[in-house]
Amino acid sequence: MQKTIDHLMKPELKEIIKVQSAALKAVDSFMYSREVLHLMPVMLSPVTDPLCHGVFDASIDYCGQKLQLTKSMILHKQLAMMSDSIKGIYIVSPNVRLEFEECAKSGKHLIEFSQVDIELAGASSREFMHFTEELYSYVFSFVKEECKGELKSLGRELLIPTKPFKVFDSTELKEKFGEDFERIVSEKEKQPFWITDHYREFYDKQDPETKKHVNYDLVYPDGFGEALSGGEREFEFDVIKRKMIERKMDLIPFTSYLSVAEKGLLKQTAGGGFGVERLIRFLTGKKHIKEVCLFPRVPGEKIVL
Repeated sequence: MQKTIDHLMKPELKEIIKVQSAALKAVDSFMYSREVLHLMPVMLSPVTDPLCHGVFDASIDYCGQKLQLTKSMILHKQLAMMSDSIKGIYIVSPNVRLEFEECAKSGKHLIEFSQVDIELAGASSREFMHFTEELYSYVFSFVKEECKGELKSLGRELLIPTKPFKVFDSTELKEKFGEDFERIVSEKEKQPFWITDHYREFYDKQDPETKKHVNYDLVYPDGFGEALSGGEREFEFDVIKRKMIERKMDLIPFTSYLSVAEKGLLKQTAGGGFGVERLIRFLTGKKHIKEVCLFPRVPGEKIVL
């Protein structure tokens, strides 16, 4: 308990929270200027992001119904984009992912975090990547100007990234560096960069001709690791169902989602989500993500408050 009290009383938390406040204000301003609408988050649903890696179950029984705590709002983003009148949406969404204890070593994992989740109507992967580069440049510039004193106090010199960001292919990186390619390249690079073509969840689009996955990760430099994950979305029922079966998924929890897809109501979109805490960790230059949270939920660590 004393350790938690000492953490909450650290003077530098004021500087860190000021940086967070400025970053979120910049996100809101940028989205508003681009006519991207701010939605409220969904925290409970019969279905949520299946993820492409294992986590502990995070569900509750309520009035005879099993409800999942949101791992990400990807499926709800797709459903929210059915209207032709909506150009784009974003949500600052609380996510619960009960990661395994070994993830604590990464310095970038939490079991409860907030994610800025974005989806754009009719966008290609390149258009979404360009949008994100503009967003990040705006946020970095705003924070650097508004938080000069705080960044100086934290000993952080913030550089505005040069556009366009570098783009790497995951297959090529894996051949060169092995399975741990993201960490290795992150430590080598000095600017944010993209890695494309990842085998992931069913909802990320796959090019039927090249078989490449039309998705991307934005990665921070200097060893800070993954920032954003996203892609173009599958929206055709037959393709979605086939890919879910290939991944040996239980289709029953996705009945309502699949019903909408079968009616042809899902639209072509592209999107992604970035963790707020990871962004603040990078902006402030902190070694571990728990340093930028008032009440950090680190995998495997006891929760006191």
